[in-house]
Amino acid sequence: MKTATIPSVRVEPEFRAEVEAVLGKGETLTEFVEAALRASVERRRLQSEFIARGLRSRDEARRTGDYVSAEVVLDGLQRKLDAARAKAKAAKTSK
Repeated sequence: MKTATIPSVRVEPEFRAEVEAVLGKGETLTEFVEAALRASVERRRLQSEFIARGLRSRDEARRTGDYVSAEVVLDGLQRKLDAARAKAKAAKTSK
């Protein structure tokens, strides 16, 4: 398959200078733009999948009447947060 080009983007010279200032060693502007586009496409794909899963879950809950209370969800999230904080603290103190 042949490659294709992405349309060029006109930006203010100040912004181009800002972008060039954050390029990694040996990284080209083209590589940066391609990486940014790929990351944006992936983020949007994941977001669409997340929304689709949420809508399916909502529909299933409506169909079955099986809901999880906000309190249960928040308690679970708090436990995960507490565990992550404890793990980070343990890693910090072991250094």
